[in-house]
Formats: sequence, C-alpha cells, structure tokens
Amino acid sequence: MLVAVNFGETMLSCLIGIATVFVGLICIILICKIMGAVCSALIKEKPLTQAVSPAQGSGDIPNKQEFIAAVSAAIAEDMGTDIGGIRILSVKKL
Repeated sequence: MLVAVNFGETMLSCLIGIATVFVGLICIILICKIMGAVCSALIKEKPLTQAVSPAQGSGDIPNKQEFIAAVSAAIAEDMGTDIGGIRILSVKKL
C-alpha cells in the first residue's frame, strides 16, 4: 500500500530539523564563549616572566640523575625493552 506524501510537508519538516540543529549549535558556541570569558576573568594568571623560578633560569638540571632515570624508564616502557638496553648520551635543556 503506497501512501502519498505531500512534498511541501516533507521539505518543511527537513527545514525545521536543520534549523533546530543549527540553533542548537549556535547556542553551544555562545555558551562556550561566555564560559571562557567568565573563567578568564576569574582566574588571574601571573605573567610568564614572574612565573620562572631561579632554578629554571640556570643551565643546570636539578636532580639530574633522577631525571635521567625517569626518562630512561619512560623510553624503555615506550619501546617495550629493558632499561639496561638504553643509553642516554647527553641531555640538553630546551
């Protein structure tokens, strides 16, 4: 049994659905922008020049042996090998 559908009703239904989706997306964008503005107003960040500690300004790495051990363990875990098979030749601070 075939049912005749009016083309105008079908198009109206599609347009209402598309309009609903876009209105919802616009509302989500506006909510995100408002929340970003509110959060940035509430959180007062220090300028980057004040946030750098004296230890970070020098060329030495504090606790260098612990740092190299942690880096070696992370690399060994990522490569799936034993930590004894990894040799770190140099470490440069960026």
